[in-house]
Amino acid sequence: MVTLDVRPQLLDALAALRDRVAAARYPLPLAGAPRVRANRDELLAQLDDYLVPRLRSPQAPLLAVVGGSTGTGKSTLVNSLVGRRVTEAGVLRPTTRTPVLVCHPEDQHWFSGMRVLPDLTRRWGPHQEKSAKDSDAPVDDHARVLRVETAETLPRGLALLDAPDVDSLITDNRVLAAQLICAADIWIMVTTAARYADAVPWHLLRTAKEYRATLITVLDRVPHQVVAEVSRQYGALLTKAGLGEVPRFTVPELPESAWGGGLLPASAVASLRTWLHHHAQDPGARRSALTRTAYGLLDSLAVRMPELASACAAQYAAALRLTAAVDGAYDSEHARVRGRLQSGTVLAGDALKRWRAFPLDCTAGELLDALTESLGALLLCAVTAADERVEESWRREPAAGAPELAERDSSPESAEHRIGLAVRRWRRELEEHAEDEVRELVRGNAPDAETVAALAAAVVLGGRRARTAGEGLAERIGAHGALRLRDRAGRLLTEHVDRVLHGERERRLAPIDALDVHAESQAELIAALSVLQKER
Repeated sequence: MVTLDVRPQLLDALAALRDRVAAARYPLPLAGAPRVRANRDELLAQLDDYLVPRLRSPQAPLLAVVGGSTGTGKSTLVNSLVGRRVTEAGVLRPTTRTPVLVCHPEDQHWFSGMRVLPDLTRRWGPHQEKSAKDSDAPVDDHARVLRVETAETLPRGLALLDAPDVDSLITDNRVLAAQLICAADIWIMVTTAARYADAVPWHLLRTAKEYRATLITVLDRVPHQVVAEVSRQYGALLTKAGLGEVPRFTVPELPESAWGGGLLPASAVASLRTWLHHHAQDPGARRSALTRTAYGLLDSLAVRMPELASACAAQYAAALRLTAAVDGAYDSEHARVRGRLQSGTVLAGDALKRWRAFPLDCTAGELLDALTESLGALLLCAVTAADERVEESWRREPAAGAPELAERDSSPESAEHRIGLAVRRWRRELEEHAEDEVRELVRGNAPDAETVAALAAAVVLGGRRARTAGEGLAERIGAHGALRLRDRAGRLLTEHVDRVLHGERERRLAPIDALDVHAESQAELIAALSVLQKER
């Protein structure tokens, strides 16, 4: 019996760690961010497709994934190990998008459900019937599919999986190949005499070494004249890379090895088949293969989790810098607007001209129009200036290159429209306050409410330039009423100005907030690792 640590406390700690890894976000284009995202996705695949299911079901069959570059003979090797064609081999790779898993018929139930590779839709081989629970399930033509075959020639306790090419021209195939390898108890790396020094297989070999996965290599299609020499050179490379103890199997080049050829002779794969059958059936060998891969992955968390946590901290620091640039720009412009309102700058240009003509050559409505337009122009100028300062600051910040930040609504027309609505709302509420004051008057010849509103607007927007506005307001509604209306109008102006600038600031900050980069992510990752290590 396999002896893996499957205590509920350990599984709970591992599930919590998995959730923290899934929640971590690395959206900002910092140096190394693509590598961190790839590492996070790889770790999630290993947790979801291998480690958690393996610890929950230690008695499940060994899964040996056959991986490698294009044209290395993976499918022919799998067919030859099984003893019949279960996966297609050929130049066109018609089944590249559909990985094939082969197991003993009595082990089929382990792979018919979602225990491993839960995001792959199961499709059964041509000579198999679907289980009852799958018979009515529709198959999405665009879904990623895992075809499951059974063969009595395989021993119970062993499953082979023919993965897509790790160097496929199709990105989805490369991603799927990496995911399938992450689900393996045993990694079978296949290369050829012509390509054993290529970068792709060595990347996989170094990755397996890093995670201390159970690994074997197959040197395929070796011309019989140079078998000894090529095998010796390949072995030397493995030893130099610290992989000298990895089991190596050599398959000679045979007519059946050609593209679209038949099965290899049994003798060509006999040693590899014996190794696999032994590890599936011998309890000690099986335990060794499982624990090496599972605990190697667990041990790798001690390095990988702090790396993810450090990247979270860098992401949050960059988000803070982006946010600080927005806050600084808008705080500065907000202060400038308050200063200009206190100095009466709004009462300038056409508004000042209208004020000087009021009430003889300018109506109260025209004065209100001019003051409202001038206030809107002041706010639009402030927002535009703040955004320009943000852009200038962000140009020096690599994190600002995130596509999500470039998708914000930055058209001046939109800001102008929103500010226009806000100042018109301020005017309407000011007019309502003026009407309330007029209704409080008991004398019959009450002043025109629009005139009272225009004077109140001039008082709060014109500063010293409109000193006479306060006198005119007191004449019409009395000193107490004028003071009360002026205070209301001032508070109303402050509320609307603050709301406009706060709203535009929040619109500028919204894309940063939507990135979901939090200060807690770093600590949560480290805490999850700490809990897991304590349980171990």
